[in-house]
Amino acid sequence: MPFNTIVSEKDLKESSSSKAVLLFGADWHEACPMLEMVLGALALQHAGSGENVQDGAILFGKVDAESATELSDKYEVTMVPTILLLLSNSSNNGDYTISERLEGESLADPSTLTLAVQRLVKTQVGATTEEETAAAIASGTINTTSNAKDALNARLSKLVRMDTVVLFMKGTPDKPRCGFSRQVVELLEEQKVLTYASFDILEDQEVRQGLKEYSDWPTYPQIYVRGELMGGLDIMKETVAEGSLLEDWEIADMVGENSTTTKESLNDRLDKLIRRHPIMLFMKGLPSNPKCGFSRQIVEILDGDDSDSNGLSYDSFDILSDDEVRQGLKEYSDWPTFPQLYVNGELIGGLDIVKELQESGELEAVLNEEQ
Repeated sequence: MPFNTIVSEKDLKESSSSKAVLLFGADWHEACPMLEMVLGALALQHAGSGENVQDGAILFGKVDAESATELSDKYEVTMVPTILLLLSNSSNNGDYTISERLEGESLADPSTLTLAVQRLVKTQVGATTEEETAAAIASGTINTTSNAKDALNARLSKLVRMDTVVLFMKGTPDKPRCGFSRQVVELLEEQKVLTYASFDILEDQEVRQGLKEYSDWPTYPQIYVRGELMGGLDIMKETVAEGSLLEDWEIADMVGENSTTTKESLNDRLDKLIRRHPIMLFMKGLPSNPKCGFSRQIVEILDGDDSDSNGLSYDSFDILSDDEVRQGLKEYSDWPTFPQLYVNGELIGGLDIVKELQESGELEAVLNEEQ
């Protein structure tokens, strides 16, 4: 079979392929079977396996991301499905470099995967890295459709304005995943800027790459105030050293003096968040990558072809990316669990209530209140 099951790094090292395409998936994710079919078709054209790998053949494989933790950690796979296109190093000893990474919404169109494999076929071993491919996409060398780009820019415009101060970082404020992100969080705390929104760019490759072009700023973290880019860590350090950060950013009124002020600021932020879109879903993960079964089920109801809500747009917030929102919203809404669905700023309820509304035929009317 040209389509291999990869369970460890040893499986990669035993292959003599200089290129590999790996699908990191999970049985519970509804997109994985479709992606396996697409990869299976591509494997028939380009694959090699075992000891009979022809020159230029590609190893196609699938990885259970939840059980093959060694591989997931090595290649920093943080969501499913993720597809990695790999190139071996010059010694071809099983050590691969990421040529291209596809995850989240970028996998909604199967043609994206097909084109990526075609690029891998034409790539010389050792010639392209993940960052170089991202730069090519950003520069237009690798074309994306104008409609998709417009939709992404509209989404980014909303994200950079989702609060007065928005931090795009690796990880979350309570669990930064790089030293630069950690330093920014520490500087914000030092300046007593206690209320701000954050977005984990490791959870969404589309945002991670798109924001670089949108803001014309190539690195992370990135900090926005009222939708305008303030810069990254270096600029923030300079501004703090000059003692002018609060003045330059015009956020002196946001400084947390005491617990009462902080709580009031948090409630203001939550009020803005639940009204960010007429239909607002607070969930674990993103619609493209739910992080719990309850969140996955409510997304299926909102997105599914059998749902009365089919065709309605909605926005979402990953409560795993911001513990302040996660804890604060429970008290704000007097609702102890997630997911939580809001319409026009009013809490509808969680998964059980949404299911009841769907079964009674009332869900369409409730969601259409936003129109």
